[in-house]
Amino acid sequence: MAVLPSARSSAMLVLRSVLTRALAARKLAPQVCSSFATGPRQYDGTFYEFRTYCLKPSKMNEFLENTKKNIHLRTAHSELVGFWSVEFGGQVNKVFHIWKYDNFAHRTEVRKAVAKDKEWQQSLTPNLGLIDKQEIEITYLVPWCKLEKPAKEGVYELVSFQMKPGGPALWGDAFKRAINAHVDLGYSKLIGVFHTEYGELNRVHVLWWNESADSRAAGRHQSHEDPRVVAAVRESVNYLVSQQNMLLIPTSFSPLK
Repeated sequence: MAVLPSARSSAMLVLRSVLTRALAARKLAPQVCSSFATGPRQYDGTFYEFRTYCLKPSKMNEFLENTKKNIHLRTAHSELVGFWSVEFGGQVNKVFHIWKYDNFAHRTEVRKAVAKDKEWQQSLTPNLGLIDKQEIEITYLVPWCKLEKPAKEGVYELVSFQMKPGGPALWGDAFKRAINAHVDLGYSKLIGVFHTEYGELNRVHVLWWNESADSRAAGRHQSHEDPRVVAAVRESVNYLVSQQNMLLIPTSFSPLK
């Protein structure tokens, strides 16, 4: 049966209206941009392994003494960024250290070499019985940050943010603005911002340096009264699930002091 011209025109008008609404909806929909997640980080294979050891009660000094005597055997295989004891925040009797690798093949080679290093393996024996629990995360520096080194000794703060699902494409820009607000106004020195690849996803670790715990407290108090910081943080908090702060004391053998 032939379609009358008037019916054909009506059908075309309806189709055109549907297509127009679809195009308009597409333009209005938020465009997901994940440059934070798929930018320079993906082209630079360098990553940082976060190791957290929970020690048995009263075994901290023994563990650190053993490590101090033998850490040179381990650093002969790969770069140690820093080694700290946890002073405040979370479980006590905890040490935290960061190791740098060029890529996963590099780490595999190092692990094989370490396993064959009899002197290092023997040195591990006294410490193995002192460790109650281990946690390992693989992290990348975010593209807009490079690893810094303070000019003098001080204390460190590791702030771990658990963000809402969706990744940096969702919360990356707001998070960056919150961090830069503190950096630009000089309330604390930024050492590095790390995004977890293996471990709890949507987690970001921010490592800060301060001259002392008191100077950190003073800077934090000032920043909380600065409307520029407050505005930036308030935006980022919309994507925050939880946050943990740990005060870290560098060991005598830590490269970062």
